[in-house]
Amino acid sequence: MPPDGQLRLRAEDAEDLAVISACVQDALVSVRDLAYDREARSFMLVANRFRWEAAKGGDGQPGRFERTLCAIAFAEVENVVYRGFQRSEEDRILCLLAIRPIGTAAGATIDLDFSGSATIRLTASAIRCRARDFGEPWPTAFHPDHPDGAP
Repeated sequence: MPPDGQLRLRAEDAEDLAVISACVQDALVSVRDLAYDREARSFMLVANRFRWEAAKGGDGQPGRFERTLCAIAFAEVENVVYRGFQRSEEDRILCLLAIRPIGTAAGATIDLDFSGSATIRLTASAIRCRARDFGEPWPTAFHPDHPDGAP
């Protein structure tokens, strides 16, 4: 993806989901921007995504620090469990660390792991995830820091 392009990804297996997870690492998510539609069997969230692809620069040189809004949607979701926070904490901001499929014999269990030991566990009949940026990116002075050298 070019540094100025918008993210538009789809995941249907664990490998695809790992790509989305890497792209949305360190995204900031307001608890108020989480939504589960039981009837439609879908879970959605809006994330304030750090644009890692812009930070790396196209020529190997340091790029710019930017964030953008990203919609992440999961289909075929049968159940959602929130751990480490309350849905009523609408002003709370969560920092997304990873999206991980958990091995099960039937269906799919997907954990959205956040800092501070907060987790959203999705039980679904399959991995069906879409991530898409929307709106214009904006500059930020803050860069997520990972002491171990990982992005």
